Amino acid sequence: MPGSRIARLRENPWLRAGLLVAVVGLAVWGLASQWTQVRADLGELAWYDVTGAALAVIAGLGAMMLAWRALLADLGSPLPLPAAIRVMFVGQLGKYVPGAVWAVAAQVELARDYQIPRRRSGTASVVAMAVTLVVAMIAAGVTLPLISAHAARQYWWVLALTPLAVACLWPPVIKAVLDRALRLARREPLEKPVSVRGMARALGWTTVGWLLFGVHAWLLIGEFAGRGGDRFTLALGAYALAWAVGFLIIFVPGGIGAREVALVAVLAPVMPSGAALVVALASRVVMTIGDLFWAGTGLVIGRLSRPGLSRPGPGDTPPTPVPDRPALSRHEAGSPPPPR
Repeated sequence: MPGSRIARLRENPWLRAGLLVAVVGLAVWGLASQWTQVRADLGELAWYDVTGAALAVIAGLGAMMLAWRALLADLGSPLPLPAAIRVMFVGQLGKYVPGAVWAVAAQVELARDYQIPRRRSGTASVVAMAVTLVVAMIAAGVTLPLISAHAARQYWWVLALTPLAVACLWPPVIKAVLDRALRLARREPLEKPVSVRGMARALGWTTVGWLLFGVHAWLLIGEFAGRGGDRFTLALGAYALAWAVGFLIIFVPGGIGAREVALVAVLAPVMPSGAALVVALASRVVMTIGDLFWAGTGLVIGRLSRPGLSRPGPGDTPPTPVPDRPALSRHEAGSPPPPR
């Protein structure tokens, strides 16, 4: 049957390894394609600022993973931290493939190694991305009108979507949208919706993540624009808006190009355009390094430990384990097996 063939392909280790090599290659290519220009530009930045920005990005990505893990646990499938790192960040490399669904698809398939129903892991990934986008829009909407009226006028459409995006995070709205999507896909609805408490935890971790991303941008612009408190506000709002623009332009893998253009546009009124370009390119390099760091950590975790089995959810048929039986002695081999 076609479904069984697809299932066998998904479980094929050579196919999964090949896809992994492909997406890692695309991520590295995204870094290397800008390296000639970035190598000279990075000389204008202090090494400790770049190092601090990289550490802030790594910590920020970790906070985003914890937000996704909180949503998954709220839906009924808690994951140990090492497993969450593996599923989240190895799957996250899919964002470097053109198209908007590959990261979610990869996370869903990796989560199946831990017997997590696809609709739960897919829901957690989609809602986590929505939370990340909404917090970015709120950060940009609050800060940029105060710091850069030019950016607010140019990207008004992103800010205009913020109230609608915030409303979509209300758990009853999420449930109605997801139930409708699952019904159209001819799948069973979620056993339980995202709760208010689960959404609050996800929002808390996502806010921490965005503050850390703001620190990374603040360290990079400090060499050109100073380090006052208003500059942190500018850095947070500028990067949040640029990330949202790159995310919403879905046909660009990883927002490459669109994010940099938006970041330069926001920063240009407060620093020379050349310096803004340096910051944008350095930020891209640092973010890619963060993605590769966490993905590498996830791959090491996958090599050191086999995925554990969690309790399967309704609607999923887990593989039936075959119990190990001790070898029969010569005397027992000639007698019928005992009744079960």
